[in-house]
Amino acid sequence: MTIDWEPLWLLVQSNERFVLSSHVRPDADALGSELALAELLESLGKSVRIINPSAAPGNLAFLDPERRIRNLGGTATVDQMHDTDVHIVLDTGAWQQLLDVGKALRTSPAKRVVIDHHVSSDDLEALVFRDPTCEATGTLVYRFADQYNLPITAATARNLYCAIATDTGWFRFPSTTSETMRIAGHLIDAGAKPHLLYSELYEQRSIGRVHLAGRVLGRLVVEAGGRIAWTHVTWKDFQQTGTTSVDTENLVNECLTIGGTQASFIAVEQQNKSIKVSFRSRSGVDVAAIAESFGGGGHRQAAGAVVHGSLVDATKNVLSAMKVALDNDHAHSGD
Repeated sequence: MTIDWEPLWLLVQSNERFVLSSHVRPDADALGSELALAELLESLGKSVRIINPSAAPGNLAFLDPERRIRNLGGTATVDQMHDTDVHIVLDTGAWQQLLDVGKALRTSPAKRVVIDHHVSSDDLEALVFRDPTCEATGTLVYRFADQYNLPITAATARNLYCAIATDTGWFRFPSTTSETMRIAGHLIDAGAKPHLLYSELYEQRSIGRVHLAGRVLGRLVVEAGGRIAWTHVTWKDFQQTGTTSVDTENLVNECLTIGGTQASFIAVEQQNKSIKVSFRSRSGVDVAAIAESFGGGGHRQAAGAVVHGSLVDATKNVLSAMKVALDNDHAHSGD
């Protein structure tokens, strides 16, 4: 899908002050895209602030050595959010994922822009640059920079490489294309160092995280004739291992390493007793549609939702919905 970037380019040229935001609990695609776009805008002489609804997780702090990413209610204020000409939201188009940033955005006089690659979205009354077929928001930022010959510094390359590599499962998800690999090559030429970035992302685990993984994967269950693999995390697990919900990242992908599985999910109990569910699929099952039925969203093969109710009820309802989706996919494919 080809995006016409000219309206954004004209907006950038005619304005001086920018605020960038992304979703709650930002991942590497969100943070890398924000930081890279900030650097690109600053290369044009623009003033840029990054203000998110929540702080960046500790395991991604290496992306922001200057600690320029602020969070609303922590190191940033609503007045600072409103003090801008243009507010660009990256890697989401959903009010629910913006929390207090979304509330402040509704009353902001700034022009609004959305740059995103997710299917699920709301009407943010913004100028929208969306490609649901794109593997990462970082790719969209790269395409914008490439079209207008903006400088890709080593720092920009690092951030974009992390954004793209993580959202493609280090280039192993079906969303990875030949263009993905060409972009990755360009970013390496510009200064990204894959071996160092991989180490920062995946080889800095705490002992608590390893213990948590042992617990969670030890209770993994296979259902529907081996087609579904799922597990759960209780709030007590975090307390007893000294970990947080960030430490559950990628555990849902481990469920799909079992031969024969077509879809997986992990249900994570939060401190407020809500249940955060992450979905994955490697078949024709559209887990974004399942997530949307619970008020969430995402991609066809990777999505998430927050489910209210007990952990037992949440997992029961999610499992039931996933079985129906698998059966429908099976019937549709004629296998």
